[in-house]
Amino acid sequence: MKVFYTAKNYAGETRGEETTVKDERDLANQLRSEGFTLTSFKELENDEKGKVKINFLDRFYSIPLSEKMMFARNLAVMISSGLPLSKAIRNITSQTKNKRFIKALKDIQEDIQTGSTFADGLASYPGIFNELFVNMIRVGETGGNLEEVLNILAGQLEKEHELFSKIKGAMVYPAVILVAMLGIGVLMMIYVVPQITGVFKDLNANLPASTQFIIDTSNLLREHLLLVSLAVVIVLIGATLAAKTSFGKKLVGLAIINIPVVKNIVIKLNCARFSRIYSSLLKSGVSSVEALKILSRTLPNFYYKRALTRAAENIQKGINLSKIIYEEKKIFPVLVPQMIEVGEETGKTEAVLLKLAEFYEEEVNQLTKNLSSIIEPVLMLLIGGAVGFFAVSILQPMYSVLENIK
Repeated sequence: MKVFYTAKNYAGETRGEETTVKDERDLANQLRSEGFTLTSFKELENDEKGKVKINFLDRFYSIPLSEKMMFARNLAVMISSGLPLSKAIRNITSQTKNKRFIKALKDIQEDIQTGSTFADGLASYPGIFNELFVNMIRVGETGGNLEEVLNILAGQLEKEHELFSKIKGAMVYPAVILVAMLGIGVLMMIYVVPQITGVFKDLNANLPASTQFIIDTSNLLREHLLLVSLAVVIVLIGATLAAKTSFGKKLVGLAIINIPVVKNIVIKLNCARFSRIYSSLLKSGVSSVEALKILSRTLPNFYYKRALTRAAENIQKGINLSKIIYEEKKIFPVLVPQMIEVGEETGKTEAVLLKLAEFYEEEVNQLTKNLSSIIEPVLMLLIGGAVGFFAVSILQPMYSVLENIK
């Protein structure tokens, strides 16, 4: 049967995870052999498919990261002040402006009042609360340290929000330039190019291939703008759907960790997220194996998912995490396994991982600051190249026509 349990050892370390066991006695014996005492045991109540019931549309509900961060922080404060969980959620709901989030919180509050667990209520909204959030809450709920877990979660979400905000901020400038450049290019093709190239048609001049390409593109946009726009939308949707397939994820993951400049940000960002999330999970009482499984479903890059899935499998065989990470040199810099090894030797893995997360977060911060200075010359080259190509393609036949006239 599938159960969720928590256990403690003599050092006060807490462990909690979902697992499949024969019965409670079997689990208790297994934990005793590992130096742990079973503190709570709950058989998971599932529907026919063995999962929490989720409405179809609720899978697509999503809210900003900042909203979830404030939810966790405010809920921790209210619980610490002695408010019951249901009342605390009702108070937060009354202060929330996001309509989708209000609906989700009201449903979760009703679930709690009818006897459901807080974690199960959150699990009904996977688009809002991911597996990491749900599992940490489940551990805190059954282990009796929900306030502490909420504070850990709020800190985790706050750091993620800071990181993603810096990366998005660094990408705004190049995105605006590229969109403006594309818009100006389309307008020129539709309104300006026909006025210029009409002269060549009247003179029956022999045109270079580059000039003919510009004229053909201009004619296509003028005569079939709607079809071209529709084709672009279809291609973008197709590419997005293809990127979500197993092969697409593998291809995108491989490309991202091999593109110069981008790969440094991606690798350091994933290392920062891995270190902080893993530390948070361990601190909240999730076992190493379960933490790595959750991480493998949290990090988006295919190669990190695969590496962490392998790590979860090998840890169960008694292999140290540092040794496993050492073998993933492509996606984990050597500092990561070295620091994990120090944590394993000193018994301070959580603290070491936290320091490692702070180091890589600062590295990402510095890289995003320098990103605009790197992108700027690249954009200038692109714009210069496009303008140069256009100018040469238009002026070259003009000079040829003038020479023929002379």
